[in-house]
Amino acid sequence: MDARLLPDWLERSRAEYAKDLVTAGQTPEDAHRHADESMARSFPSGTPSPGHAVFDVVDDAGETVGYLWIGPDTSDDAGAWWIWDIMIDADKRGRGLGRMAMVLGEEYARAQGAHTLGLSVFGFNTGARGLYESLGYETTSVKMLKRLG
Repeated sequence: MDARLLPDWLERSRAEYAKDLVTAGQTPEDAHRHADESMARSFPSGTPSPGHAVFDVVDDAGETVGYLWIGPDTSDDAGAWWIWDIMIDADKRGRGLGRMAMVLGEEYARAQGAHTLGLSVFGFNTGARGLYESLGYETTSVKMLKRLG
């Protein structure tokens, strides 16, 4: 991604993450605080942490239709990498662009020395879950919530 576009991307990504956290059950205040803290940790001074990269996803016409953020995970295992975020514009989904971005992300991570690639997906995002499963990703944990009133 062009570095000049990073500030706008950071704000959009933070807002999307907060919205998903609210959908998953957090209060708007907690969701925004959590999203702010997460982005500040991952993008100190507005630039990606070492090893992290944000790529534009571009369609055949050369139009930017989404992004992929990838980098090392938070463990001590240098070969463990993480898809921190991937998004394809809603009106561009279903055309294989997310699948292509994921495959290219896997190739990029492998070239950086990764031996595993993980990700987290909200339970309500059934379309993304289906894509990840079709690419061979396996569920390693499940977080559950029950609303009590």
